Amino acid sequence: MILNRYLATVVLALLAMPLTAQTNADWAKFGRYEQANRDIQTAVRAVFMGDSITDHWAQYDPGFFSANDFLGRGISGQTTSEMLVRFRQDVIDLHPAVVLIMAGTNDIAQNNGFIKPENTLGNIISMCELARANGIEVILCSIPPVSRFAWRPEIDPAQKVVELNEMIRKYAVDNGICYLDYYRHLADDGGGIPEKWSHDTCHPNAECYRTVMEPLALNAVNAVLNDKK
Repeated sequence: MILNRYLATVVLALLAMPLTAQTNADWAKFGRYEQANRDIQTAVRAVFMGDSITDHWAQYDPGFFSANDFLGRGISGQTTSEMLVRFRQDVIDLHPAVVLIMAGTNDIAQNNGFIKPENTLGNIISMCELARANGIEVILCSIPPVSRFAWRPEIDPAQKVVELNEMIRKYAVDNGICYLDYYRHLADDGGGIPEKWSHDTCHPNAECYRTVMEPLALNAVNAVLNDKK
């Protein structure tokens, strides 16, 4: 009897340990932009929601964002599930005219474990629906090409990116949402970003952002806002 009680106590303690460890963890990184969001004093034209590709963009060329009243709200390593839960704080509450959503790379990389493509798409759809319900125009961006993940070498992503992009494109077309196809302008024969624009086939460099992605993004934002008038 005493032994059974002891074992039960040990089991309960072990079960509680992960819960306790997670209590203080900001798993979706709400804190990353919390102060920056409070400090905003001007109208926001567009918010760029995404992962490291968006995160690096705002760091490499902050002038592009400030000159156009854009905000970068990318967080490296994030999946669509994490973006979805912080979407209210980092997009809706900022009242932008437009949100550009570029998401899914880290779902394919299984950063938080395996997720079916249809569930990744479901998270993206939920972000679109939240934005539109709050009067925010949406630009859905393709996932940029990638032929290998340096941090997940066991995964072969090239075709998975193509297939998920087709799902995203179809949803955008079927729902009257602007689809911004970075992939078409960036992919090399191996299904990655060419060496001149990336050190790892996945992450654009500063030249790639400035010469390829920025004109495309700016044109898309202008087109969407002009159509709205």
